[in-house]
Amino acid sequence: MTRLLQVAQLGHPILRQKAKPVTKIKSRQVQELIADLTETVMDIDGVGMAAPQAYISQRIFIIASHPNTRYPNAPLMKPTAIINPKIIWHNEIKYKDWEGCLSIPGIRALIPRFTKIKVEYTDIKGKIQTKNYADFIAKIFQHEFDHLEGLVFLDRVVDTKDIITEKEYLKLMAKKITKKVE
Repeated sequence: MTRLLQVAQLGHPILRQKAKPVTKIKSRQVQELIADLTETVMDIDGVGMAAPQAYISQRIFIIASHPNTRYPNAPLMKPTAIINPKIIWHNEIKYKDWEGCLSIPGIRALIPRFTKIKVEYTDIKGKIQTKNYADFIAKIFQHEFDHLEGLVFLDRVVDTKDIITEKEYLKLMAKKITKKVE
């Protein structure tokens, strides 16, 4: 039975620690953690969540891209567990786009991220996967990977003028949607 996890908030030391590698991927404990992370990120309508955000120092995160209020144009992707990930290549092009974080509620910022990445990770069955991700999925991967490294998106802010409240961000998104409909 899955359970909803509490989300660590900015200021808690777990968010600033490098997460530990996962060694027993097929163990009941790790499989339950993956199920709980997936259940939690879907329940709170997030697009990704890392184990350190649930107070657990393990190199695991979930990517669960789907259109929602905050990211209306997000591609639909089945929730995927990413275990012991590595970014093995990235292009040189960075694009600034809006990000937020379940651990930093109420704040959004423009964050530069690589637009294309090649990654390696272990899947839920213990198999090594190599994937190429671009654009929004690449952004989620980099954001969640940062959590495993003890970083939060605000660490990547280039200009403090690029930080806004969630309320103002939602107004911007509403304007973009209205313009596309007109």
